[in-house]
Amino acid sequence: MEGGNGSEVEREEDDSVSDILQDRFRLTAVSIAENEAKKNGVEISEPITSCIADLALNYTEQLAKELEVFAQHAGRKSVNMEDVILSAHRNEHLTALLRSFCNDLKEKEPQSERKRRKTSKKEDKSTTSGVNIPDT
Repeated sequence: MEGGNGSEVEREEDDSVSDILQDRFRLTAVSIAENEAKKNGVEISEPITSCIADLALNYTEQLAKELEVFAQHAGRKSVNMEDVILSAHRNEHLTALLRSFCNDLKEKEPQSERKRRKTSKKEDKSTTSGVNIPDT
């Protein structure tokens, strides 16, 4: 295979995987919406569940882009918990829930892991997990 064709094949495979993941996300969102409606004794039509699934996917894609920008702005290649908390700054209740969740995670982390982990000055020392952002 020539160099140009290889990257085209890889791009098509990436697009195929992305399509599969998006379909699974939508199906999960529809399932959640239907279960919540059933739990609350409400009927929900198929077009509404489809709309909810699309909104959830669009929100998630936007959130991923926002998190990537926050990490890059901080000079990091990885998204950390503080980026996630920052993304919720418009919703005080969600921010409080995320901070509580982060604190719970820190408490569950074994002491030996906390001592072993070294963070750079650019990294927020209160974070415990991250997502790598590929160079674009």
